[in-house]
Amino acid sequence: MARLTVATCQFPVDADVARNGRYVMRQMLSARKQGADVAHFPEACLSGYAGSDFPNYDGFDWELLERVTRRVLALAGELRLWVVLGSTHRLTGDHKPHNSLYIIDARGRIVDRYDKRFCAGDPEGRTGDLAHYTPGDHPSVFTISGVRCGALICHDYRYPELYREHKRQDVQLIFHSYHAAHMTSGKVAELRAAIGEDVQRFNPGSTYPGITMPATMIAQAAANHVWISCPNSSARESCWGAFFVRADGVTTGRLPRNRTGVLISTIDTEAALYDSTAAWRARAMGGALHSGTLVHDSRSEQRTQL
Repeated sequence: MARLTVATCQFPVDADVARNGRYVMRQMLSARKQGADVAHFPEACLSGYAGSDFPNYDGFDWELLERVTRRVLALAGELRLWVVLGSTHRLTGDHKPHNSLYIIDARGRIVDRYDKRFCAGDPEGRTGDLAHYTPGDHPSVFTISGVRCGALICHDYRYPELYREHKRQDVQLIFHSYHAAHMTSGKVAELRAAIGEDVQRFNPGSTYPGITMPATMIAQAAANHVWISCPNSSARESCWGAFFVRADGVTTGRLPRNRTGVLISTIDTEAALYDSTAAWRARAMGGALHSGTLVHDSRSEQRTQL
């Protein structure tokens, strides 16, 4: 049996790297005090998120980001705490940086780095994430206390192929970091108008992120039988509060929107959870898109007749 206690953390991420770092380290201490094995943080939570928390990387203080990151690494080692840390990874020359998650082990070492693969934006790279970031090209799979883990970032949620990729690698827990926050009142009003006031009452959120992100996490958990930790920035206006989803698609905890907090969740990979697709999922991933046994029957083949 493998058990793992996860701290899903949220705070108001902004452009001040030193301030972000203080939040991160305080929440690491809180996570460890509450018995967590790993602290999981939002997308770009240490560096801030270009295009939302600040306009671009012109004049960005990379040396400060490195110094604060090293302090986080040192504290992880002191606390014997794994950390999944959202930040920005600088590249060389004129290449745009990666939007990344540093995977830090309980000895304070970076053991892997996941770079956001599906950065939102137009194909020419002039808008959205692609105006600021270079997409990554690899999955990140690692093991914490016997639990096989993976990492994804925000807009990656729109691509179910990434969840299937992790399932093929026997991943049991996915750390999916988000930054769906720091929206102006004008932006929120624009999104509400695009959705339509007439349908607001049918949906749990009032923005596209508020509606689709939690719903997709529930669906991906149930479809792939994986546990998912979902932190978000709490900077106003935040679209939703950090939450945790069990492998059967049940949400087991949620933090209030727009407020700093740490959500503690314990997973048990041997728990007897409902999984209606267990018998056929592997076949489906292999290309056999049906359950049971097919038969050859003329009435089956005549598809335009009663």
